[in-house]
Amino acid sequence: MKKLLLTTLLALVSSLPASAHQIWIEQGGTAAVLHFGEFGDNLRETTPGLLDKFVAPAARLVGRDGVQALALRKTAQGFVLARTAAPGESIVAEDAAWPMFDSTHEGKTVRGMWTPAARWVSGLAAQQPVLDFDIVPTGQPGQFRVYYKDRPLPNAKVSAVIPNGWKREETADEQGLVRFALPWRGTYVLEAHHLDRQPGERKGERYDTASFVTSLSFNKPDGAPALAAGPATPAGKP
Repeated sequence: MKKLLLTTLLALVSSLPASAHQIWIEQGGTAAVLHFGEFGDNLRETTPGLLDKFVAPAARLVGRDGVQALALRKTAQGFVLARTAAPGESIVAEDAAWPMFDSTHEGKTVRGMWTPAARWVSGLAAQQPVLDFDIVPTGQPGQFRVYYKDRPLPNAKVSAVIPNGWKREETADEQGLVRFALPWRGTYVLEAHHLDRQPGERKGERYDTASFVTSLSFNKPDGAPALAAGPATPAGKP
């Protein structure tokens, strides 16, 4: 029975909507944009297309005065946020209304919930978690902590990528801490996944498992010259 359950859960993970995808926030100049796709593959989903899968993405600004909602405006390649994050501020975003889905394996059906989330930080000073599944800087060079429901998540696998496809993966320790060497200037995106096998309920709808993907993006101003991004990957079809 345990083997069957494990096999079913693995099948569920493989059937996650756009399971290889993530959302992330990029900030440059006067704009901050929430993207959906693969940062390391230079893939940004568009509308019409897979960007239209989003039901109700929401964003918040985290600053010295607390947390406040940010409006989003949908464009061809992402959601433009109402403002950028100033020094000492952070932006978080998630879609907590992504439609639930079923996975069937060997006659057993599992109801799944998927929540994509993202955070942009304007600097690497220590921050506290805001999202259910969150990655935050600790203030120590190259060190980050993974949280799930406000508690450090041990043994989480976290990857760091840059736009040309360079990627490194590390495993968090028992305190949820993970460290990366960040050799280049430019934008980095850290990404982690988590599967919670505890059944629950969201807005009156039951689920058997809850899966999460979260990202942390930031700009590193020092280091070796940034590597050029690879060619753009074509967006997918709806």
